[in-house]
Amino acid sequence: MTGRILLVEDDQTFRDFLQRVLEDEEYEVLTAGDGLAGLRLLQREQVDLVITDLKMPGKTGLELFRETMKESGPPGFIFLTAFGRVEEAVCAMKEGAFDFLTKPLEDPDTLLSVVRRALEGRQLTRTYLSLKESEAAGLPPEQLIFAGQAMQPVHKLVQDVSATTANVLISGESGTGKELVARTIHMLSTRSKAAFVAFNCAAIPENLLESELFGHEKGAFTGAIQARQGKFELAGGGTIFLDEVGEMPLTVQSKLLRVLQERVFERVGGNREIRADVRVIAATNRNLSEEVAQKRFREDLYYRLNVFPLHLPPLRERRDIIPLLAEYFLQRFSRQGSKKLKGIEPDALKAMQAYSWPGNIRELQNVMERAVILAQDYIRQTALPEEMLRTATGSNSEGRESLKLMERDLIVKALKRHNGNRRLAAEELRISRRSLQYKLKEYDLLDDE
Repeated sequence: MTGRILLVEDDQTFRDFLQRVLEDEEYEVLTAGDGLAGLRLLQREQVDLVITDLKMPGKTGLELFRETMKESGPPGFIFLTAFGRVEEAVCAMKEGAFDFLTKPLEDPDTLLSVVRRALEGRQLTRTYLSLKESEAAGLPPEQLIFAGQAMQPVHKLVQDVSATTANVLISGESGTGKELVARTIHMLSTRSKAAFVAFNCAAIPENLLESELFGHEKGAFTGAIQARQGKFELAGGGTIFLDEVGEMPLTVQSKLLRVLQERVFERVGGNREIRADVRVIAATNRNLSEEVAQKRFREDLYYRLNVFPLHLPPLRERRDIIPLLAEYFLQRFSRQGSKKLKGIEPDALKAMQAYSWPGNIRELQNVMERAVILAQDYIRQTALPEEMLRTATGSNSEGRESLKLMERDLIVKALKRHNGNRRLAAEELRISRRSLQYKLKEYDLLDDE
């Protein structure tokens, strides 16, 4: 957990000591010798957390806190106070401060533990606010769409291409979030104020596909009782997302190619050229180069669409984000169902992480929606599909080994993050030090830490 911290303390020796402790944990630390200097820093710098002495000459820490809380998006506050002023610190907590510590500080680890919890809480708050804003726009938060190591290269590519007008081809298995990524590209682009029109090429019968895309004039065919705009007109100035473009029949592919080449099209039954001021983002779960080789997809159209390729990894390659996604869906469906669930039991989460998720994120969403309906307090294994439980209970050696490898990897990473400190690693893993010691021996890690 990284963060930017403002340390306000009038005792320079103590301030320097705290600064070293925090910087040793790789936090970025700004310092001020009194409340007024701290306020000036807060007026020009963004910080995640303020650690301040409660009693200082001039402007006190409490005054600094109260003035800062008047601003939008204030940082968290941790107070340092002498034992005799604990009551004031408790009052500050009632007003929104995160916590307080008494001086002298006997154990730096106590401070670091409180700082870590404060920053984690702030990150959860940011995620929640981002979620609310993004849900209003119809999108999960960006940090959720691109969470995990496997999506970091994709995130960078999305940021690079969004500012351009290049056509994008998104590939990946069904349910990996191709439309979400397309919407993100649109929202980050200069076309964000215009329409984003999503169209599934596989959902419309072939005889209606051309009309749906390009519109039709009155009387163009039986049933065309009035003229109608197509998706390309509706997306004018914005972005059209062609999902499952590999399902598009060859006859319509040729018309799409003309739009990409000449930036004009005609309605079915019409002869008037209409300008196509539209960015095209296409998606497929097929191997389009193979489709080209088999003469099922036009080569020239493939190259027109594939100006900027993006490949989304399946969920089985993003196991590190399953807890985050599961928690997101838990909160979402709990709100929708007006339920107050406490969380997901560790055994249920292990079962989720061991599962292969052939339906990817969409399957996880469906599993969590069902689990929330069934759950009373926690999401337990009994609320998960039987197929997932068979993997989790290790009915075969492959399932058991998958869970063991996952657990070993979590332990190794926790130890690495805490420089081999078993107490902190056990705290992060939410197990006792004795349990951690047993696991280290079981996985032959006593010499690897």
